[in-house]
Amino acid sequence: MLSRLSARLLAVAGALLLLGGGAALWLSADRSKAVASTQVPPTAAPAAELAPEPAGDLPMPEPGRAKSKEERRFARVDRNDDGRITQAEFLHLRRRNFDKLDTNGDGKLSFEEYAAAGIVKFNKADSNRDGQLLAAEFATTAPKPRKTQTAAAGNCRCPAVSADASDAGAAED
Repeated sequence: MLSRLSARLLAVAGALLLLGGGAALWLSADRSKAVASTQVPPTAAPAAELAPEPAGDLPMPEPGRAKSKEERRFARVDRNDDGRITQAEFLHLRRRNFDKLDTNGDGKLSFEEYAAAGIVKFNKADSNRDGQLLAAEFATTAPKPRKTQTAAAGNCRCPAVSADASDAGAAED
């Protein structure tokens, strides 16, 4: 009987400790945010006095400064240069690509339309026309590496190439 009583006393003591800790946290909490959110906001300024907000998280570029890569990407998508991207602007490239695939212009892509470029690529790689690609045939489907340009030859980290070898490579192109 004593063990059951002691278990109850321990449970009550634990509950009181939890309540006391919660009350201490509640009383010590910074309540200024809650008070500020219940206050009435100041009256809005007339629209003419408001400065235009910068687009998204990107700062507006200064006139003499070169744009960053992200700023250039944003400018390409923002087709009307208003500093905001609408859904139509955002989906413009996808719509254009869809229209290229929709060869019959019905607004729907059949599997044949969707896969046409892949089928042509497969048939071009299948040099023996057996309907299967061997490893050497499949290797011809790899995407070509992107050509990159460096600002100056001094910035190049690639091994030095003799002038004769670079002239020979240019003659082959």
